[in-house]
Amino acid sequence: MGPHPAVAAIRLAVRRVLHDVLTDLTDTPADPRTAAGTRPLVLVACSGGADSMALASALAFEAPKLGIRAGGITVDHGLQAGSDLRAAEVVTRMTALRLDPVESVAVRVGRDGGPEAAARDARYGALDEAADRLGAVAVLLGHTRDDQAETVLLGLARGSGIRSLSGMAEKSGGPGRGHRYRRPFLQLDRQTARKACMVQSLAVWDDPHNIDPAYTRSRLRHEGLPALEKALGKGVVEALARTAQLSRDDADALDAWAAEAETGVRDADGRLECAKLYALPPAVRRRVLRRAVVAAGSPAGSLFARHIEEVDRLITGWRGQGAINLPGRVEAQRQGGRLVIRQG
Repeated sequence: MGPHPAVAAIRLAVRRVLHDVLTDLTDTPADPRTAAGTRPLVLVACSGGADSMALASALAFEAPKLGIRAGGITVDHGLQAGSDLRAAEVVTRMTALRLDPVESVAVRVGRDGGPEAAARDARYGALDEAADRLGAVAVLLGHTRDDQAETVLLGLARGSGIRSLSGMAEKSGGPGRGHRYRRPFLQLDRQTARKACMVQSLAVWDDPHNIDPAYTRSRLRHEGLPALEKALGKGVVEALARTAQLSRDDADALDAWAAEAETGVRDADGRLECAKLYALPPAVRRRVLRRAVVAAGSPAGSLFARHIEEVDRLITGWRGQGAINLPGRVEAQRQGGRLVIRQG
């Protein structure tokens, strides 16, 4: 008799991702971390919640069969009393699954961008540091299809365009890190992960922040999505997750088009020509402008659609307006038919 369907589903999802990790390793230049005789290390980021505990259990089961070492990291955000004790308990649970190495990393959460964004930045910073230090080739994250649906709705509310609607990628990573982060559960619902924990008798911790109405995502999870399902019927989560994938495909294609178009809208001195920018489709032109603004020193995370719309008006609604001030002390100005973007 095989495993419970929920357990089989999480294991299959992880197995597919691990095969993909191994394929990527064979397609990249040799790395001391994966030299002959050294088994590659894959980490799971585990909060102790149902999603990440299910992921940890599946990694512990599948990795040895593929010659992969499986470890785990839990991040103590220090936002609640006793968070250090809870992190220690998560370490104990991961160790019981025979993950090795296993670590708890404490972080200090700042205030930039609001509490949720600040916690996320601190968490990814800690995971990056741990992965670099331990030589991990990948870090698995427990985001589910439900998390993807919430991310799409949050992007829709921000009005930031198709890239926001594309949600979370199955693979992502910072500059020079390739596709470090992998999300095996984006096609699985939250209930499947919870069921997998229950049938395996895995203890889980439910973060009180997940039901705290002070947090936007919590309100969306417990009020917004249920209201949508009541009004539109079941299947909203699946439809939103599908929207994310379709939007990501479109956004990737437009990004590639913009990268190619950028070389054709510059003069011999490398300056952007307004007439050639005007001739581009709006979606492509705005991407070219965004690339140019980021290249000039504006932080990508601080650059919103409204900023690019202002710069775009220098091209499409030129009436002699002055320079546009952008995040990172970057300035965009039209001069003699050219768009000058520079850091002040």
